[in-house]
Amino acid sequence: MTDTASLLDFAFWGTCAAIIGLLVLSAFFSGSETALTAASRGKLRAQADKGSAGAERALKVTEDSERLIGSVLLGNNLVNILATSLATALFTRVFGDNGVALATLIMTGLVLVFAEVLPKTYAITNPETAASRVARPIGIVVAVFSPVVSFVRALVRSLLGLLGVETDPEADILAVKDEIAGAIALGHVEGTVEKEDRDRILGALDLSERTVEEIMLHRSQIEMIDIGSSPVEVLEACLKSPHTRLPLYRDDPENIVGVIHAKDLLRAMYKEREDGTGGQDYTGFDVLSVAMKPYFVPETTTLDDQMRQFLRRHTHFALVVDEYGALQGLITLEDILEEIVGEITDEFDPTETAPVRSKETGDWIIDAAMTIRDFNRSTECNLPDEEANTMAGLVIHEAQMIPMAGQVFSFHGYRFEVAARKDNRITKLRIRPLTDA
Repeated sequence: MTDTASLLDFAFWGTCAAIIGLLVLSAFFSGSETALTAASRGKLRAQADKGSAGAERALKVTEDSERLIGSVLLGNNLVNILATSLATALFTRVFGDNGVALATLIMTGLVLVFAEVLPKTYAITNPETAASRVARPIGIVVAVFSPVVSFVRALVRSLLGLLGVETDPEADILAVKDEIAGAIALGHVEGTVEKEDRDRILGALDLSERTVEEIMLHRSQIEMIDIGSSPVEVLEACLKSPHTRLPLYRDDPENIVGVIHAKDLLRAMYKEREDGTGGQDYTGFDVLSVAMKPYFVPETTTLDDQMRQFLRRHTHFALVVDEYGALQGLITLEDILEEIVGEITDEFDPTETAPVRSKETGDWIIDAAMTIRDFNRSTECNLPDEEANTMAGLVIHEAQMIPMAGQVFSFHGYRFEVAARKDNRITKLRIRPLTDA
């Protein structure tokens, strides 16, 4: 009788110890899963570059996220089911039929608190540190369970294939650029990232998604010089212009033959005057000889590619043409940089008209030629810019007509009133959120 009691006591405490050990393993798997999925690969890479072996192992383990998650879930389910089975057997032996319900209640509480919430809370608080610590043992678990996980992965893909769902194991769950943009936008909402910082970073990230057509100076606003003008007239036009580079055309503004730089023109004229070869009116002076060859780019070129071309060619000025070779506008390196850092002005630039909001009515009064992106930046609005580049273009697109002055439209949550129109061009807009109307 005494031997039987001793055996039961040993079995009881041994089973209790096994359950506790399995709960510890369950906590390890749960915390590891959270740490390795929540850890920033950028931060881990920075730590690895500083010599952290744990961070290096964590990076290696997380390269195949599907295999990692499969192995961790397999291990976690094994220990949880085994712990529950042992607890059920133990409580049934001690309390009889009531032991099943009691084991369910107690194991649910223990697993929830000690094997799920506690380790995951720690892991989410210190994801990179926790990931570095668990990387080595998790790497062993992944290697051991790899055959089973591979079989399960193939089975799951086959079942999904029967349902018409295609899986791409190489596809990232979230692109790095989208992840950065999302983090910056969230930081701004939470108040940890300033608006100016958000605009600069998001502007740099958007360069590959936007084309020169979206930010170019339209051809109707380009200041040009007729090459048939006298050298003195060309000089006067350069001196009166706020721009240092001006396109030269022959007969037709579409026929651009060169781009004159004011400094090159002044230097050449000064040299001719010093040499005594030119008269007072510079008769015979060839303006085209000191002009640069025009540099044409397609309107579909991305801003990222165009900036690289500017840097490679050591030039800041390009003329934009459409698919038929017709002139559409011009773009400069400064235009692209302004998409990142905001408006760049100097003493020669015309004053840019920023949106002015009336204190009485809450209306914004803007120049209709303002780009939608600039309006959004200035006002914290979120108007779409997929179908139009300027605010006037957005109104015309939505109205499907060229509206008259005084006409009012409502779309995208705002009230648009055409405040002024010149010929076929909208010049002024009055905008108000519909919630304020």
